[in-house]
Amino acid sequence: MPEVKEYTNQNKPTWCPGCGNFGMWEALKRALSELDMDFDEYSIVWGIGCHGNGADFIRTAGFHGLHGRALPVASALKWAQPNLNVIVEAGDGDGYGLGLSHFVHSVRRNIDMTYLAHDNQIYGLTTGQASPTSDHLMRSVSTPKGVLEEPVNPIGLALAEGATFIARGFAGDIPHLTELYKAAIQHKGFAVVDVYQPCVTWNKHNTFPWFRERVYKLEETDWDTSDRTAAFDLSMKSFRELTCTPDECRVPIGIYYREDDTETYEDGVTAYGEPLYKVAEEPRDVSALIAEFR
Repeated sequence: MPEVKEYTNQNKPTWCPGCGNFGMWEALKRALSELDMDFDEYSIVWGIGCHGNGADFIRTAGFHGLHGRALPVASALKWAQPNLNVIVEAGDGDGYGLGLSHFVHSVRRNIDMTYLAHDNQIYGLTTGQASPTSDHLMRSVSTPKGVLEEPVNPIGLALAEGATFIARGFAGDIPHLTELYKAAIQHKGFAVVDVYQPCVTWNKHNTFPWFRERVYKLEETDWDTSDRTAAFDLSMKSFRELTCTPDECRVPIGIYYREDDTETYEDGVTAYGEPLYKVAEEPRDVSALIAEFR
Protein backbone atom coordinates (compact mmCIF):
# COMPACT_ATOMS: atom_id res chain seq x y z
CA MET A 1 0.00 0.00 0.00
CA PRO A 2 1.49 3.40 -0.98
CA GLU A 3 2.07 5.64 2.02
CA VAL A 4 0.26 8.97 2.28
CA LYS A 5 3.47 10.90 1.60
CA GLU A 6 3.92 9.08 -1.71
CA TYR A 7 0.87 10.86 -3.13
CA THR A 8 2.64 14.21 -2.73
CA ASN A 9 4.96 15.38 -5.49
CA GLN A 10 7.97 17.68 -5.26
CA ASN A 11 6.00 20.95 -5.36
CA LYS A 12 5.10 22.87 -2.22
CA PRO A 13 1.46 24.06 -1.79
CA THR A 14 0.88 27.75 -2.43
CA TRP A 15 -2.48 28.06 -0.68
CA CYS A 16 -2.84 30.69 2.03
CA PRO A 17 -1.67 29.43 5.44
CA GLY A 18 -4.64 27.84 7.19
CA CYS A 19 -6.69 27.40 3.99
CA GLY A 20 -9.33 24.67 4.08
CA ASN A 21 -7.82 23.23 0.90
CA PHE A 22 -5.04 21.72 3.03
CA GLY A 23 -7.57 19.56 4.89
CA MET A 24 -9.16 18.35 1.67
CA TRP A 25 -5.75 17.65 0.14
CA GLU A 26 -4.72 15.60 3.17
CA ALA A 27 -8.02 13.70 3.31
CA LEU A 28 -7.76 12.73 -0.37
CA LYS A 29 -4.20 11.44 0.02
CA ARG A 30 -5.22 9.42 3.07
CA ALA A 31 -8.23 7.99 1.24
CA LEU A 32 -6.16 6.92 -1.75
CA SER A 33 -3.57 5.34 0.54
CA GLU A 34 -6.12 3.48 2.66
CA LEU A 35 -7.84 2.22 -0.49
CA ASP A 36 -4.43 0.95 -1.65
CA MET A 37 -4.87 2.94 -4.85
CA ASP A 38 -1.88 2.61 -7.15
CA PHE A 39 -0.92 5.54 -9.35
CA ASP A 40 -2.23 3.99 -12.56
CA GLU A 41 -5.63 3.22 -11.02
CA TYR A 42 -6.94 6.77 -10.62
CA SER A 43 -6.85 10.14 -12.31
CA ILE A 44 -7.92 13.60 -11.15
CA VAL A 45 -9.43 16.45 -13.16
CA TRP A 46 -9.55 20.02 -11.78
CA GLY A 47 -11.43 23.15 -12.72
CA ILE A 48 -10.20 26.72 -12.19
CA GLY A 49 -9.95 28.33 -8.76
CA CYS A 50 -7.89 27.98 -5.61
CA HIS A 51 -8.79 24.29 -5.53
CA GLY A 52 -7.25 23.90 -9.00
CA ASN A 53 -3.81 24.72 -7.65
CA GLY A 54 -3.97 21.24 -6.14
CA ALA A 55 -3.06 19.95 -9.59
CA ASP A 56 0.50 21.00 -8.78
CA PHE A 57 0.78 19.27 -5.41
CA ILE A 58 -0.53 15.72 -5.79
CA ARG A 59 0.96 12.81 -7.69
CA THR A 60 -1.39 11.81 -10.46
CA ALA A 61 -1.85 11.61 -14.20
CA GLY A 62 -4.54 14.27 -14.35
CA PHE A 63 -5.86 17.28 -16.22
CA HIS A 64 -6.23 20.92 -15.14
CA GLY A 65 -9.22 22.03 -17.19
CA LEU A 66 -10.99 25.29 -17.98
CA HIS A 67 -13.20 27.25 -15.61
CA GLY A 68 -16.34 25.20 -14.97
CA ARG A 69 -15.38 22.54 -17.54
CA ALA A 70 -13.82 19.80 -15.44
CA LEU A 71 -16.78 17.42 -15.81
CA PRO A 72 -16.79 17.19 -19.65
CA VAL A 73 -13.09 16.31 -19.58
CA ALA A 74 -13.62 13.79 -16.77
CA SER A 75 -16.59 12.23 -18.58
CA ALA A 76 -14.53 11.64 -21.72
CA LEU A 77 -11.73 10.19 -19.61
CA LYS A 78 -14.10 7.79 -17.87
CA TRP A 79 -15.72 6.62 -21.08
CA ALA A 80 -12.35 6.06 -22.73
CA GLN A 81 -10.90 4.28 -19.68
CA PRO A 82 -13.87 2.72 -17.83
CA ASN A 83 -11.64 0.86 -15.36
CA LEU A 84 -10.03 4.09 -14.18
CA ASN A 85 -11.16 5.71 -10.91
CA VAL A 86 -11.92 9.26 -12.07
CA ILE A 87 -12.01 12.01 -9.43
CA VAL A 88 -13.15 15.55 -10.17
CA GLU A 89 -12.22 18.50 -7.97
CA ALA A 90 -14.22 21.69 -8.42
CA GLY A 91 -14.90 24.93 -6.57
CA ASP A 92 -18.26 26.42 -5.64
CA GLY A 93 -17.79 29.25 -8.14
CA ASP A 94 -16.23 26.94 -10.71
CA GLY A 95 -18.62 24.00 -10.37
CA TYR A 96 -21.87 25.60 -9.20
CA GLY A 97 -21.51 28.78 -11.27
CA LEU A 98 -20.10 28.49 -14.77
CA GLY A 99 -20.13 24.67 -14.59
CA LEU A 100 -23.60 24.19 -13.10
CA SER A 101 -25.18 22.77 -16.26
CA HIS A 102 -22.36 20.21 -16.56
CA PHE A 103 -23.01 19.24 -12.92
CA VAL A 104 -26.72 18.70 -13.53
CA HIS A 105 -26.24 16.55 -16.61
CA SER A 106 -23.38 14.52 -15.13
CA VAL A 107 -25.57 13.78 -12.10
CA ARG A 108 -28.57 12.64 -14.13
CA ARG A 109 -26.38 10.43 -16.32
CA ASN A 110 -25.04 8.72 -13.19
CA ILE A 111 -21.51 8.63 -14.59
CA ASP A 112 -19.27 6.47 -12.42
CA MET A 113 -16.97 9.12 -10.95
CA THR A 114 -16.36 11.05 -7.74
CA TYR A 115 -17.08 14.79 -7.55
CA LEU A 116 -15.35 16.69 -4.71
CA ALA A 117 -16.60 20.26 -4.34
CA HIS A 118 -14.43 22.79 -2.51
CA ASP A 119 -17.26 24.92 -1.11
CA ASN A 120 -15.76 27.99 0.55
CA GLN A 121 -18.76 30.19 -0.32
CA ILE A 122 -16.59 32.86 -1.94
CA TYR A 123 -14.48 33.46 -5.05
CA GLY A 124 -11.08 33.18 -3.41
CA LEU A 125 -8.72 33.22 -6.39
CA THR A 126 -10.21 36.46 -7.75
CA THR A 127 -10.08 38.21 -4.34
CA GLY A 128 -13.36 37.76 -2.56
CA GLN A 129 -16.44 38.17 -4.73
CA ALA A 130 -19.69 36.47 -3.71
CA SER A 131 -20.12 32.98 -5.16
CA PRO A 132 -23.24 30.90 -5.95
CA THR A 133 -23.16 29.38 -2.45
CA SER A 134 -22.51 32.59 -0.48
CA ASP A 135 -25.03 33.04 2.33
CA HIS A 136 -27.98 35.35 1.79
CA LEU A 137 -27.09 38.95 2.81
CA MET A 138 -23.37 38.14 3.03
CA ARG A 139 -21.25 41.20 2.29
CA SER A 140 -18.35 40.86 -0.13
CA VAL A 141 -16.32 43.04 -2.46
CA SER A 142 -18.93 42.42 -5.18
CA THR A 143 -21.95 42.70 -2.85
CA PRO A 144 -21.15 45.51 -0.41
CA LYS A 145 -24.78 45.67 0.76
CA GLY A 146 -25.18 41.90 0.94
CA VAL A 147 -26.03 39.03 -1.42
CA LEU A 148 -29.62 39.37 -2.64
CA GLU A 149 -30.10 35.80 -3.90
CA GLU A 150 -30.60 32.63 -1.89
CA PRO A 151 -27.56 30.34 -2.24
CA VAL A 152 -27.46 27.40 -4.63
CA ASN A 153 -28.39 24.18 -2.83
CA PRO A 154 -25.96 21.61 -4.29
CA ILE A 155 -27.21 18.76 -2.09
CA GLY A 156 -30.85 19.33 -3.01
CA LEU A 157 -29.99 19.82 -6.69
CA ALA A 158 -28.01 16.57 -6.80
CA LEU A 159 -30.88 14.73 -5.11
CA ALA A 160 -33.45 16.17 -7.49
CA GLU A 161 -31.41 15.10 -10.52
CA GLY A 162 -30.85 11.54 -9.28
CA ALA A 163 -27.34 11.36 -7.84
CA THR A 164 -26.78 7.96 -6.23
CA PHE A 165 -24.31 9.06 -3.53
CA ILE A 166 -24.49 12.45 -1.85
CA ALA A 167 -22.47 13.56 1.16
CA ARG A 168 -21.28 16.72 2.84
CA GLY A 169 -17.99 17.10 4.67
CA PHE A 170 -15.99 19.66 6.61
CA ALA A 171 -12.33 20.37 5.88
CA GLY A 172 -11.71 20.86 9.58
CA ASP A 173 -12.41 17.18 10.33
CA ILE A 174 -9.88 15.27 8.23
CA PRO A 175 -10.54 11.74 9.61
CA HIS A 176 -14.28 12.07 8.96
CA LEU A 177 -13.69 13.57 5.52
CA THR A 178 -11.29 10.74 4.65
CA GLU A 179 -14.02 8.18 5.33
CA LEU A 180 -16.49 10.09 3.15
CA TYR A 181 -13.95 10.17 0.32
CA LYS A 182 -13.31 6.45 0.59
CA ALA A 183 -17.03 5.66 0.47
CA ALA A 184 -17.54 7.99 -2.49
CA ILE A 185 -14.64 6.56 -4.50
CA GLN A 186 -15.83 3.00 -3.90
CA HIS A 187 -19.40 3.85 -4.92
CA LYS A 188 -20.53 2.77 -8.39
CA GLY A 189 -22.23 5.82 -9.86
CA PHE A 190 -21.98 9.59 -9.61
CA ALA A 191 -20.81 10.41 -6.07
CA VAL A 192 -21.00 14.00 -4.81
CA VAL A 193 -19.10 15.18 -1.73
CA ASP A 194 -19.73 18.86 -1.07
CA VAL A 195 -17.11 20.03 1.42
CA TYR A 196 -17.28 23.15 3.56
CA GLN A 197 -13.77 24.48 3.03
CA PRO A 198 -13.26 27.78 4.90
CA CYS A 199 -11.39 30.55 3.10
CA VAL A 200 -9.31 32.21 5.77
CA THR A 201 -8.48 35.24 3.62
CA TRP A 202 -11.74 36.40 2.07
CA ASN A 203 -14.66 34.76 3.92
CA LYS A 204 -14.65 36.15 7.45
CA HIS A 205 -18.06 34.70 8.29
CA ASN A 206 -17.97 30.96 7.43
CA THR A 207 -14.81 30.30 9.43
CA PHE A 208 -13.41 27.15 11.03
CA PRO A 209 -14.72 28.20 14.49
CA TRP A 210 -18.14 29.03 12.99
CA PHE A 211 -18.47 25.54 11.55
CA ARG A 212 -17.02 23.74 14.57
CA GLU A 213 -19.77 25.23 16.73
CA ARG A 214 -22.47 24.03 14.37
CA VAL A 215 -21.54 20.80 12.51
CA TYR A 216 -22.91 17.45 13.61
CA LYS A 217 -22.50 14.00 12.06
CA LEU A 218 -25.49 12.27 10.53
CA GLU A 219 -24.10 8.83 11.35
CA GLU A 220 -24.31 9.71 15.04
CA THR A 221 -28.08 10.10 14.70
CA ASP A 222 -30.76 7.68 13.48
CA TRP A 223 -30.37 9.00 9.94
CA ASP A 224 -31.61 6.75 7.10
CA THR A 225 -29.35 7.16 4.06
CA SER A 226 -31.90 5.39 1.83
CA ASP A 227 -34.62 8.03 2.26
CA ARG A 228 -34.25 10.47 -0.65
CA THR A 229 -37.24 12.60 0.39
CA ALA A 230 -35.92 13.06 3.92
CA ALA A 231 -32.49 13.94 2.51
CA PHE A 232 -34.04 16.60 0.28
CA ASP A 233 -35.98 18.06 3.21
CA LEU A 234 -32.78 18.15 5.26
CA SER A 235 -30.93 19.94 2.47
CA MET A 236 -33.61 22.64 2.42
CA LYS A 237 -33.38 23.09 6.18
CA SER A 238 -29.61 23.42 6.00
CA PHE A 239 -29.70 26.88 4.48
CA ARG A 240 -28.20 29.36 6.89
CA GLU A 241 -28.74 32.97 7.84
CA LEU A 242 -25.80 35.14 8.81
CA THR A 243 -27.21 35.97 12.23
CA CYS A 244 -28.14 32.46 13.38
CA THR A 245 -26.70 31.16 16.63
CA PRO A 246 -25.16 27.67 17.05
CA ASP A 247 -28.45 26.49 18.58
CA GLU A 248 -30.52 27.91 15.74
CA CYS A 249 -28.21 26.88 12.93
CA ARG A 250 -27.01 23.28 12.84
CA VAL A 251 -24.96 22.00 9.89
CA PRO A 252 -25.24 18.24 9.13
CA ILE A 253 -22.23 16.47 7.63
CA GLY A 254 -21.98 12.86 6.51
CA ILE A 255 -23.79 10.76 3.90
CA TYR A 256 -27.18 12.26 3.07
CA TYR A 257 -28.23 9.61 0.58
CA ARG A 258 -26.84 6.57 -1.18
CA GLU A 259 -28.32 4.10 -3.64
CA ASP A 260 -26.25 1.08 -4.56
CA ASP A 261 -26.54 -1.41 -7.44
CA THR A 262 -27.71 1.21 -9.93
CA GLU A 263 -27.08 1.32 -13.66
CA THR A 264 -24.46 3.84 -14.70
CA TYR A 265 -24.17 5.69 -17.97
CA GLU A 266 -21.28 3.44 -18.93
CA ASP A 267 -23.49 0.38 -18.51
CA GLY A 268 -25.74 1.72 -21.23
CA VAL A 269 -23.04 2.58 -23.73
CA THR A 270 -23.04 -0.42 -26.05
CA ALA A 271 -22.32 1.19 -29.43
CA TYR A 272 -18.75 -0.12 -29.56
CA GLY A 273 -19.04 -3.11 -27.27
CA GLU A 274 -15.60 -2.35 -25.84
CA PRO A 275 -13.75 0.61 -24.27
CA LEU A 276 -13.01 3.51 -26.61
CA TYR A 277 -9.26 3.16 -26.17
CA LYS A 278 -9.51 -0.40 -27.52
CA VAL A 279 -11.33 0.86 -30.60
CA ALA A 280 -8.51 3.32 -31.27
CA GLU A 281 -5.64 0.87 -30.75
CA GLU A 282 -5.56 -0.21 -34.40
CA PRO A 283 -5.03 2.59 -36.95
CA ARG A 284 -7.94 2.90 -39.38
CA ASP A 285 -7.93 4.06 -42.98
CA VAL A 286 -10.24 7.10 -43.10
CA SER A 287 -9.27 8.26 -46.61
CA ALA A 288 -12.61 7.13 -48.09
CA LEU A 289 -14.50 9.08 -45.45
CA ILE A 290 -12.46 12.22 -46.08
CA ALA A 291 -13.02 11.90 -49.81
CA GLU A 292 -16.78 12.28 -49.26
CA PHE A 293 -16.24 15.85 -48.08
CA ARG A 294 -14.08 17.01 -50.98
